[in-house]
Parts: sequence; structure tokens; C-alpha cells
Amino acid sequence: MSTTHPRRRASAVVGALAAATLVLGACTNSSSDDDTSAAVGKSNTDNDKSGDKVVIGFSAPAADHGWMGAITKAAVAQAGQYDDVELKVAEGTNDVNLQISQVETFINDKVDAIVLLPFDGAAMTSVARKAMDAGIVVVNVDREFDSPFAARTTVLGDNYGMGVSAGTFVCEDAAGATDKIVTEIAGIDSLPLTQDRSQGFEDALKACGLDVDNRVAAEFTVESGEKAAANLLQAAPKIDYLWNHDDDQGVGVLAAINNANRDEFTMIGGAGSADVMEAIKAGDSVLKATVVYPSTQAADGVKLARLLVQDKALSDLAEIEVPRQLKLAAPVVTADNVDTYLPSAFRS
Repeated sequence: MSTTHPRRRASAVVGALAAATLVLGACTNSSSDDDTSAAVGKSNTDNDKSGDKVVIGFSAPAADHGWMGAITKAAVAQAGQYDDVELKVAEGTNDVNLQISQVETFINDKVDAIVLLPFDGAAMTSVARKAMDAGIVVVNVDREFDSPFAARTTVLGDNYGMGVSAGTFVCEDAAGATDKIVTEIAGIDSLPLTQDRSQGFEDALKACGLDVDNRVAAEFTVESGEKAAANLLQAAPKIDYLWNHDDDQGVGVLAAINNANRDEFTMIGGAGSADVMEAIKAGDSVLKATVVYPSTQAADGVKLARLLVQDKALSDLAEIEVPRQLKLAAPVVTADNVDTYLPSAFRS
């Protein structure tokens, strides 16, 4: 096992005080003969070459949901791409006390880094900060801690952006019509992520003169999706668009739609499951699009943990440090681009 590098300990403290956020996107390079070019850092193009061994502890909630199961699988697969990474995977759990114990075990084992998708970000903040104070690089995934001192970097999906993407799709498809009936099946309403998705959807629709006419909430499960959809369909005899926040609960939503023999509307999914993408590709159901919430977040966390421990940066940036936060995009998948996203999609 490698020992803690002095630079790692210093960067953990300095990095925690920074507030820069990077939204990943395309960029172009240009050359210049003026003096400013001397200040541009040289990209590290050898990031994937084998280096010092990195021991990473990984903990996430139980895989009781297709997306969550894909999170762990992707992290394990990513670690397997490197001969210098040893990934110690804790058993998935929805017991906060057990997850805290798992992180404490990683600290006692003196791992080099911890990639942590917390069941409860607030509850896991203290033990994550304990790991950082011990000189262990912590990468926070998906559900944020309460303190910036608890992680060196955070990898997030874009919940508000999901709503914006879904609403923008509706606006573009409606082509200026302002009399369309738009409905929404949300996830668990008490969660900030659900609130963010709904707010983004509402804001995007408002820009083209539409709003949400009927809205119900489910619980990210097949059973709750079917029940919520049945209630919605009964309350709304005519629908033009339906956005469902989650493709796992969407299995139940589709069951209710089929049971009600409804097919007059366009349905947009959420999260981007392979099942939904295949339905979009087949073109024989109400599903015409889904909005991706990447299940690669922990895999990205593993890659970033390795870079941080080995004192490397992102090779495509001039910046010589790994950014404090990475927010992944929420693209819309349709029949036009489904083949691009299907290979990395998760199974419901």
C-alpha cells in the first residue's frame, strides 16, 4: 500500500476551501504566440499509464434499484481497467450506522482514497471528514455531504438539469403550441433531488408558455409508479406529454398505461435505463425520450481518486489540480441518438 503523500494532505485542506465548479463539456484548443501562452499548463497525457499502487475503499447503498446496482458495477469495472488500483468494496447498505462503520474500517486500514456514495449525505459527513483529516482522499458521489471539508472532490448528476432537459424536449416537440396538457410523475417529494427535477421542468416549460397540468409523486419503485400512474390517468382524461422522473418506477408507470389502454401522449423517461432506450429505439410505445442521470458517477469517482492519489490532474484541462466538483450533463436520448447512449445504460 502506498503511503500518504505530503502534497495529498495539503491539497485536501486547500482544495476543501475552494469553491470552483466544473460542468463537463466540449472544449477547443488554440495556439497563440503572445506571452500568455507561457502561463498555460502542459496537459498530462500519461494518466492511464501504470503508476504507484492506489488502494481505494468503496461504499454505496444497497443495490435495490437498477440505477444503484449499476453504480457499483461500473465502479468495479472501472477499477479493473487499472493494474495499479485495488478496490475494496463494502457491502451495499441502507443502514447509515453500518455505512459509517464501513468508512471507519477503511480509515483503520489506511486506504489511500475512499469513494463514497452516502445513503444519507448529512449523516455521513462527520466520518468522511474524519477520513480527510487522516490524509485519505475522499470522493463524494451523487448525494452531497453537509461540509466542503468532508471531500476533496464531488461527482454529481444534474437533477435540475434533468428537469430542464425534459421540459425543453416538450417545448421543442410542441413547436409553439401553448394548449398542450403536460403531466408529471415525480419521485419521492421530500427529497431535494425530486424538488430540483420538478423545478427545472417547470422553469423550462414556462419559457415556452406551458405548465404542469397534473402532477403526482411516486417512490422510485415499480409498485409506486404503477399506483401513481393509475391515479394520474384517471384524473387526466386527455394528456399530450408525460414526464416520469425515474425509469425504474417507469416500469410500473408503463404497466398502468397499458392497463388503461392509453396511447394518445408522448412519454419522457428519467435516468436512462437500457429498457427504456430499447423501447425508444423500437418505436412501438408511448416512450419517445428519456433524460440521462449517469450511472457512471462512481466510476468517475474511482478515476478521480486514482488521479488525486498519484498527484495527477485531468489531462484535457490546463488546470493542474482536479476540480473540486464535477457536474455531469443530463442529455435527452431519442431515436436519433439512442445508439450512442445505449451501451452505457443500466438495466431497470
